[in-house]
Amino acid sequence: MSDQTKSTANTPMEKKKAVLWPLIFTFFIGFVLLDPLQRHASRLEWALLILGVVCFYALYITALLYWYKRGVALWAIAGVCLLGFLFAPFNLGAALFIIYATSFLPHVVRGELGLTAGLIALILAIVGLESWLFHLHWVFWAYSTGYAVVLGTGGMYAARQTIAAEKMAQLAERERIARDLHDVLGHTLSVIILKAELAGKLLDLDAQKAKSEIADVEKISREALAEVRQTIRGYLTEGLQAELERAKSTLETAGVAVECHAAKLGITPVQESVLALVLREAVTNVVRHAQARNCRLDLQQVNGACRLEIQDDGRGGSHPEGYGMRGMRERIEALGGTFLQDVHAGTKLTITLPLTANAGAQTG
Repeated sequence: MSDQTKSTANTPMEKKKAVLWPLIFTFFIGFVLLDPLQRHASRLEWALLILGVVCFYALYITALLYWYKRGVALWAIAGVCLLGFLFAPFNLGAALFIIYATSFLPHVVRGELGLTAGLIALILAIVGLESWLFHLHWVFWAYSTGYAVVLGTGGMYAARQTIAAEKMAQLAERERIARDLHDVLGHTLSVIILKAELAGKLLDLDAQKAKSEIADVEKISREALAEVRQTIRGYLTEGLQAELERAKSTLETAGVAVECHAAKLGITPVQESVLALVLREAVTNVVRHAQARNCRLDLQQVNGACRLEIQDDGRGGSHPEGYGMRGMRERIEALGGTFLQDVHAGTKLTITLPLTANAGAQTG
């Protein structure tokens, strides 16, 4: 298991440890030691009991610390069960060893129904056989079986719920990474293709200009590599103002006249990053699909909110929402903003994000 998966999976277990430690201590003081106290056990019996308790703590700590390593944890649980079997003939409190082993088992096997039921059934079968062979008091068998069934079933349900939550989190993370790579690479590769096509057309007409375009392709490719590395590190953009300049350059290269009005707004870094990525995706769509001649970019503060408009005079028209458009909408809505699309005369995107209470606008 990778360190990242281990870290994600450990969160519920850390809470479980915090709850279990006082319970472990309380149960052992109040239950395991009660039987020898009532019987006035010998010194040898007390020595063996203390040794058994020490061994239990060592095994149970091992299971708690290495529960994500199935082999290690299962051997630790087997050791706890063995302590229960060994102490059962002269200490009814040994049922607690069985209870702890069977309650922890579902978390180790990740809530697998067949494996959990099979292992608990095997442990209880040994408990029943030992009770019959040694004529043990019914309390040992009843406590072991009753608690094992109840806690084992509950533990299996909790483990399965935890696994389902982990899978949902992993799926959401994969979707986020896919959106990030789409936003970064989709725009950059479109610009590279555009400039490469332009260089091909200029090759026979203006070799010097074609050479300049090829140099731009090399430069953009290097920038794309840097952007991918930044994306992996979590730094997705250079900022909204830089993205506006890049958008203007991209549109002009594609032969689209650009009108840009931008105010410097007091937005958070997260909002700035999301707006930059949305702008990048929108401009990529204009270059790829719109067949536009003009495009207007407008960033202003309106009624206490940040508003970004991207409007082109292209073909517009309604069409199914693609992956990039859906990604833009999800990003904006996740920050409490709105994402509106008007395709009646070209395409007009209106994105609004709430400004923080102390954020002011500085026009420039």
